[in-house]
Amino acid sequence: MKSRFELEPHYRNISDAEFIADLQRVAKEIGAGSVTIDQYNERGQFHASTLARRFGSWFKASEAAGLAKSRKLNIPNEELFANLADVWATLGRQPKYSDLTSQVSNFSSGTYEKRFGGWRKALEAFVAWANEGTFVTAVPEPGEQSGKHKTSRNINYRLRFLVMRRDNFRCRITGRSPATDPSVILEVDHIVPWNKGGETVFENLQTLAKEINIGKSDLDMQGNG
Repeated sequence: MKSRFELEPHYRNISDAEFIADLQRVAKEIGAGSVTIDQYNERGQFHASTLARRFGSWFKASEAAGLAKSRKLNIPNEELFANLADVWATLGRQPKYSDLTSQVSNFSSGTYEKRFGGWRKALEAFVAWANEGTFVTAVPEPGEQSGKHKTSRNINYRLRFLVMRRDNFRCRITGRSPATDPSVILEVDHIVPWNKGGETVFENLQTLAKEINIGKSDLDMQGNG
């Protein structure tokens, strides 16, 4: 039997307090001090546009609920690229427009589309950024133990992403990947430890699962004893 065709619910008689309570509920569910439009549309009882019309804007609705503004203005390109690198590593492949959900990304696909003039252009800008100074990292900071080091101990986002991409976004020891097991957290670490003279360069870096990297760090520390 076919279901009846009906109009969408009309929320004229819903009080402001009910809208605010539902927005606060979503914030509590995701454990955040702010809620994006996409996050609310995924979990909310109503639609974000309904709240925006009632309160004048999404920002005003968030303010009424005691939440922080969810959209960051003037986001640096570096922050957008770092986020895209994390999404790429989590998925284990080039992200699609529809992949940038609140579960894996801090920013929506629309944010990239507006900044770079299209999703494809955003990906092209990301690739250009990742390839900029591919094998170069910063010199040691003044407070770092430099010795004969030519590089900083810190592994920047560009180098981290390129190492993970080379390793197919998998732990080089266990073969595990967040693309097939969401519990996996990947890190990039030195093959020859930095405190033993290893440099922060592409050839001396590897992708490891977090638990493997912690165990390796413990062994390195014991070896220095």
